[in-house]
Amino acid sequence: MVKEQVQTVLRRKAEAGKPAPDGAPQTPERAISQALARVAQDSFDLPLQVGSARESRMSLAELPEILPDLALLAVIEGPGEGLGLVALAPETLAALIEAQTMGQLAKAAPAPRRPTRIDAAMAADFIDGVLSAIEEGLAGTAALLWAGGFRYASYLDDPRPLGLLLEDISYRVWQVELELGTGLGRTGGLIWAVPAVGRGALGAARAASTGAPGAEGAGGGPPPDLQAEVQWSAALERSVSAAPAVLDAVLHRVTLPLSAVLGLRVGTDLPLPMDALEHLTVEAGERRRISSARLGQLRGYRAVRLVEDQDEEADEMTDAAMPRGGHAPKLAEFSAGESPFADSAGLGAAPSIGRMGDPDAAIYDSSEPLEVGDLGGFGFDAGGDLPPLDGFGALGEDDELPPLKIAGL
Repeated sequence: MVKEQVQTVLRRKAEAGKPAPDGAPQTPERAISQALARVAQDSFDLPLQVGSARESRMSLAELPEILPDLALLAVIEGPGEGLGLVALAPETLAALIEAQTMGQLAKAAPAPRRPTRIDAAMAADFIDGVLSAIEEGLAGTAALLWAGGFRYASYLDDPRPLGLLLEDISYRVWQVELELGTGLGRTGGLIWAVPAVGRGALGAARAASTGAPGAEGAGGGPPPDLQAEVQWSAALERSVSAAPAVLDAVLHRVTLPLSAVLGLRVGTDLPLPMDALEHLTVEAGERRRISSARLGQLRGYRAVRLVEDQDEEADEMTDAAMPRGGHAPKLAEFSAGESPFADSAGLGAAPSIGRMGDPDAAIYDSSEPLEVGDLGGFGFDAGGDLPPLDGFGALGEDDELPPLKIAGL
């Protein structure tokens, strides 16, 4: 089965750009019709036929006037930072959603509704597939100047930002009418708008030779003397674009001794830091660092999101200030250690203060009278007199205190 698919793809690539079996040359209208029918049937199992496809030139101000109400507006990006538009009518979008969710179309189309981000994600593969098939069908022709290299970039739910997003230039606009399903009578539409002047490699080669970017020669093709150069440039661009480039998203690197590596088995757990998902490294070749990234998902697949090095440095500073887990560090228990005066001469252990050392003792209750006997822990006998004060001598009951001696009085 895989071999048959590979042969089919190679056959399509080899036959791209050749005249049709009936001898008619390949035209943009024929390539668009074939691309839409083939991608809808092969990728979405959706029978689709093109009723009509007509081309026109419009300005940016005229483009919003032909867009259907509640259409899915997909912004596409192409060579030379050129932007275009693919608008799927509500009937076409509904058919794509039904084909992917239910596997078949209902007899009647659902009521139109405003498209959502989920709708755009489900239609992105169809748009990319059609654009890629058109590019393959027009390979080797002059139409590849403006038709090649476009892919899905984002979507809009309102046509008003188009005036600010797209360039104010002339656009090639293709309006396509579609017949959806078999015998259901359901119809739809698609609008494809790209810059009228090609910006790819072919456009650059032609502009350098003629002095007018995208200027077409007689019959709509390149000048005869540049035919070989144009074909060679197109072939080189396709070959370079198809060259494989392997990028590795590295979660974390663990250094283990050889004995531990030899002991690895299926199901062995390797420890990873908690922030490994937020600090990936995209590498190419022999550990050549390309960018920092974060692990996530896109359209149901695992994906990595590239981040700027400045954002990575800010995250590292935040991580350094705040430990893993998002909680402040706990302070260690404080211990003053042994007193340096414990062994000093003349100082002994602190006298016990008896029941007053307990803050819950009944002695602190004001409802109980304080008895003299409760003061025995202060170093004197509760039944005797207070000890004499040093320096004042012995005083009798009738003696008076000596006068104070104050200097200067």
